[in-house]
Amino acid sequence: MSIFGYGRVSTNQQSSENQRLELIKAGFQIDYWFADEGVSGKTAASQRKQFSRLLESIRNGETLVVSKLDRLGRDAVDVLQTVRMLSDRNIEVIVLQLGKVDLASSAGKLLLMMLVAVAEMERDLLIERTQAGLMRAKNEGIKLGRRSKTTLAQQNEIRVKLDAGKTVSELAREYAISRASIINIRNQT
Repeated sequence: MSIFGYGRVSTNQQSSENQRLELIKAGFQIDYWFADEGVSGKTAASQRKQFSRLLESIRNGETLVVSKLDRLGRDAVDVLQTVRMLSDRNIEVIVLQLGKVDLASSAGKLLLMMLVAVAEMERDLLIERTQAGLMRAKNEGIKLGRRSKTTLAQQNEIRVKLDAGKTVSELAREYAISRASIINIRNQT
C-alpha cells in the first residue's frame, strides 16, 4: 500500500518542502506528495485544490502522513470531519507532531477528541476574553471601530456643501473618501 504525504503553507513565499523532508527524516517513504502553497489555514481542507486531488488519488487502506495536525483542516471541527472521512475509507492518518499516532485507531480517535475539546475550550475562552475587553472599553467610554477619516469640522463642512447643492461624488473626490462615507455623514444629523 502507498504512503501519501500532504503539506500546506500559507503564502507563496513559503515552501512545503520542509514538511516533506520532515516526514522523510521521520522514516516515511512518501510515494505521493501533495502540497497546497499559498493557501490559508482558514480554508477548509475540502476547498484546497491539492488536498482534493489527494482525496481523489488515495485508495482505501492506504496511509496519509502530515507533519502537523493543522495541515488537515482549518479548525477542530474541520480536522475531525476530515479524519472521520478518511477513517471511514480505512485510510490510516498519521500526524508526526503527535508521535506517529494513527488518528483512525481507537487511541488516535480518543486523542483527537481530547484535542478537539481543548481547541473548542480555547476558542470559547478567547471569545469570552474578547467580549469582556469590548465591554470594559465600552463602559470606559472608548469608541470602538475604525477612526473616522474626517474630523467633526470636515463633517460639518460636508453637510453644508451638500445643502448648497454639491453632489456626493464631488465631495467624495474632494475629501478623498468613499461615497458611502459621504452618505453616512449626510445621514448623521
